[in-house]
Amino acid sequence: MEHRKLTGARLRSAGYDARLQRLEIVFGDRSMRTYKGVPDEVWRRLLASPNPGSYFDDRIAEEYPSEPASAAGQDQARSRLDDLFGATAPPADPPA
Repeated sequence: MEHRKLTGARLRSAGYDARLQRLEIVFGDRSMRTYKGVPDEVWRRLLASPNPGSYFDDRIAEEYPSEPASAAGQDQARSRLDDLFGATAPPADPPA
């Protein structure tokens, strides 16, 4: 599932599978949830919204059943986010 970058700090990116009506949201803390039964219109409005975080709160968060995304999905999402935002290296150990 291809993700698109979202504006704002709370939501980093989102992806949508029209056939399954599944919406994946990657949050600012890099956690990811999958929302089920989301119509295509909701996906389009999320992308078009000037404030995706508010749209998410108002129209998605409590309206559709969700579950944490799988670890494999998170690895794929992290890779896509690294492509979008650049990879971040883990902090170096302090000298001994």
